Amino acid sequence: MLLWLVRITYICLLIGMVSIAITMFADVRDSTSMVLVPVAMLLVGFLVLFTDLREKQKQITTISAVYFGLLLGLLLGYLFSLALAPIIEMTYGEKSPLNLLSRLLITVICCYVTISTLLQTKDEFRFIIPYVEFSKQTRGGRPLVLDTSVIIDGRIADVCDTKLIDNPLIVPRFVLQELQAIADSSDKLKRNRGRRGLDVLKRLQNNPKLQLQMHDGNVPELRTGERVRVDERLVLLAKSLNARVVTNDFNLNKIAQLQGVDVINLNELANAMKTVALPGEYLQVRVVKAGDQVGQGVGYLDDGTMVVIEQGRPHIGQEISIVVTSVLQTPAGRMIFGRPDQRTSGSHTPYPTGSGSGGDSKMGLPPVSGPGDSRMGGTALPRDPKAGEA
Repeated sequence: MLLWLVRITYICLLIGMVSIAITMFADVRDSTSMVLVPVAMLLVGFLVLFTDLREKQKQITTISAVYFGLLLGLLLGYLFSLALAPIIEMTYGEKSPLNLLSRLLITVICCYVTISTLLQTKDEFRFIIPYVEFSKQTRGGRPLVLDTSVIIDGRIADVCDTKLIDNPLIVPRFVLQELQAIADSSDKLKRNRGRRGLDVLKRLQNNPKLQLQMHDGNVPELRTGERVRVDERLVLLAKSLNARVVTNDFNLNKIAQLQGVDVINLNELANAMKTVALPGEYLQVRVVKAGDQVGQGVGYLDDGTMVVIEQGRPHIGQEISIVVTSVLQTPAGRMIFGRPDQRTSGSHTPYPTGSGSGGDSKMGLPPVSGPGDSRMGGTALPRDPKAGEA
């Protein structure tokens, strides 16, 4: 509202200046100037207003660079004009009109050079004062730089919907270009993944609780003229912005940690949020299929954790109570081993941890994973480390 009030005031002042110009030229009876000058004033004024309305997202660093560059250019142009005045007067004569034109040309060149230089170095935050570097101050939490893999994955949008993350999210321009290239791929699978990533970005942008920013990725470390891989550019950008990288890429995780950049891995976050089960505890599990070994059954918790149940095959399709015998943590996730609860009525004494109850004590796992964790599919998982102790 305040911004529109400023714009309306600007339009009123512009119309007032045009009316004053018409009155001035009407007094001197110059009909040509009375028409051309007001029209030119209106065109210039509305061109400035149109530019302001079109460029809605302005960066204070760009505006500051232009402002300081213009001031420094005018100052240098004035000093150079004074220094070169004797040479110019000797060359063209004291009363030659080329003297004023030369001074104007020197001032314009100085303004261009200073503005161009500051625009190219605005992200380094070194302005005017020698030996002083202005560090960027970030309000609130540290920003999060999103990787291509985590955008395509889509779980970042679900995490943001829980209001757990209130940090600014930064999507570099080169990540957006990589997503567009994947979405335009001739491979159907890649094309679908790219379009999913663009849909996730749109969902994040429409979230009113989030601050999503598109960053040009123009940092001093990347202006070397060399072609830098996307992963390296992400790490350099996060380091220059004092931000953290959000990714699912294991290799990018290691590269960032080696360069001292903090990383949030969504796979590690998902594993950390899974249910914690201790030996001796009781769980309610639905047995969905048979296991590798004789008598084994396999079930899944709500978070996708695989549960291997000794002597659980007769209970396929049923929801039973089991006692946890051991828990195995692997890079692919957490696995829980247990057996059906055979407590007598009124007794709450579970089986001792790792004790067997007859039958084959090997706790093998089925070769095909369930709906909980797709990374376990197609591999033979380890047996219960506690099963052979009986």
